[in-house]
This record gives sequence, structure tokens and C-alpha cells, in this order.
Amino acid sequence: MIHDPLFILAAIACLVTVGVLLVGVGGFAKGGDFNRKHANKIMRLRLLAQFIAVVLIVLFVYLSRKG
Repeated sequence: MIHDPLFILAAIACLVTVGVLLVGVGGFAKGGDFNRKHANKIMRLRLLAQFIAVVLIVLFVYLSRKG
């Protein structure tokens, strides 16, 4: 399983999602100008990264059960 490229891609997508989430939470905790300027963009980026991660995970599970 760990040698499957789709699994590695899904894991990377999950790590990217966690990274974006941590940046968003850090910006929210700090507040100030950074949060006012970038909070909405970071939230949209997290949603996109999360969507891609979920699609890759579902695709991996679907393909691994078929073959």
C-alpha cells in the first residue's frame, strides 16, 4: 500500500490540508492585519485542499477494492 503512487498522493494532499489549516488557525489566533487580509483566502484554500484529499482517498479505496 505504501508503494502505491495514489496512496502517496492522497497522503501528501492530507498533509497540505493540515498545513493550510495550521496557517489559518495561527493567523486567527494572532489576529491583526494578516487575519483580516488573508483569512477568507486561507479558508477557501483549505476547502479546496480538503476536497482534493477526500477525492483522492475515495479514489484510492475504490481502486484498491476493485483490483
